[in-house]
Amino acid sequence: MRVVLQKVNRAQVTIDGTVVGKIGRGYMLLVGFAPEDGDKQLDYLVHKIVNLRVFEDESGKMNKGLKDVDGAILSISQFTLYADTRHGNRPGFTDAAKPEIAAPLYERFNRKLAATGVHVETGRFGADMQVDLENDGPTTIIYEK
Repeated sequence: MRVVLQKVNRAQVTIDGTVVGKIGRGYMLLVGFAPEDGDKQLDYLVHKIVNLRVFEDESGKMNKGLKDVDGAILSISQFTLYADTRHGNRPGFTDAAKPEIAAPLYERFNRKLAATGVHVETGRFGADMQVDLENDGPTTIIYEK
């Protein structure tokens, strides 16, 4: 499982001209799955993401977490995180989980995030999505489990 976390002031995802997910301050996540991923990986990354401390405290030090700032999450499925670019100029995606595996993992991941008490918005698995965001920092963290 791979997650690219971007700390944002705002983010939204649009499909066919309709906004389907929108947050203010928080994290925009790009989430990709491998065929062997399961609840162990989901639980580990949910814990790491929800408890990450990258928001500034009164001293300007990254010392506050998502819940401390009433932040939210915008979660976007992104199989291209598993692109293999070692050969040629066209990426391969054989390391990414097939949709019948990845879609249920994506849904479970988002439910587990929401179960922590964090507000979660999502894109739509497999859709052609346009993502608009305003970075905070920028701060980008890459997780792989």
